[in-house]
Amino acid sequence: MASVLIIGATRGLGASLTKQYASEPSTTVYATTRSGSGPEGFPDSVKWLPNIDLLKQDVGDNLAGQLKGQQPLDLVVITAGRFTTEDFSAKKGPNWQEEVTMYTTSSIAPVFIVHRLAHAKILGKGTKVVLVSSESGSITLRHESEGGGNYAHHASKSALNMVGKLLSLDLKDKEIIVSIVHPGFMRTEMTRGVGFDKFWDDGGAVLPDEAAKSLVEWADKLDMSKSGEYWAPRGPGDIGTAEPVLGTGLSTPLQLPW
Repeated sequence: MASVLIIGATRGLGASLTKQYASEPSTTVYATTRSGSGPEGFPDSVKWLPNIDLLKQDVGDNLAGQLKGQQPLDLVVITAGRFTTEDFSAKKGPNWQEEVTMYTTSSIAPVFIVHRLAHAKILGKGTKVVLVSSESGSITLRHESEGGGNYAHHASKSALNMVGKLLSLDLKDKEIIVSIVHPGFMRTEMTRGVGFDKFWDDGGAVLPDEAAKSLVEWADKLDMSKSGEYWAPRGPGDIGTAEPVLGTGLSTPLQLPW
């Protein structure tokens, strides 16, 4: 029987992953929520881990405590994120507290989660850890056609990429796989909330269920040869700067430049 942990499971990609894995009778799905109980609309088989807040210093200890005694998981997906737009104007500009929230959620909390789970032996030989990043975290792919702004969202994803690379080195001897992925441009409340819905059609945005299906297939095939690497399982189709920067004839899946 396989065991999966989805961190950030109540909305968007995380919710779709939770439901897809829970549809497999042979898979035990643990899923986190910031509230005190699991939300409605999910299969009854999902085992909810409540009060998991990635902005709290003890998030790793809390998670490890709730999973105490659990045999090493087969898969952990950290998909929680936050996106608040920023620009360089005098009127709006960057937002200090929002930046702290985005960096903490995307690139600080995952370090403590993976560290605590590994030392509690909830991660072990063969465990796959998937860190959900974004193509926006690639410095190489940032192109003048897109301009600047969105400092913390993009930079926190770059930081997550580095976190994933370093964790892969620390966990190599334990044979724990760390994969960093751009899951795709999605039609979610988060992208709608920052005004990116106007790019959905031209940008090839997909529903979370479709992105989740691709990510499930990606995780199923993962092995140590891809640990510490940064990939777009769905390929370049929704990455507007891919061809201007990398050229044509790009493959699917696509390994992304840092």
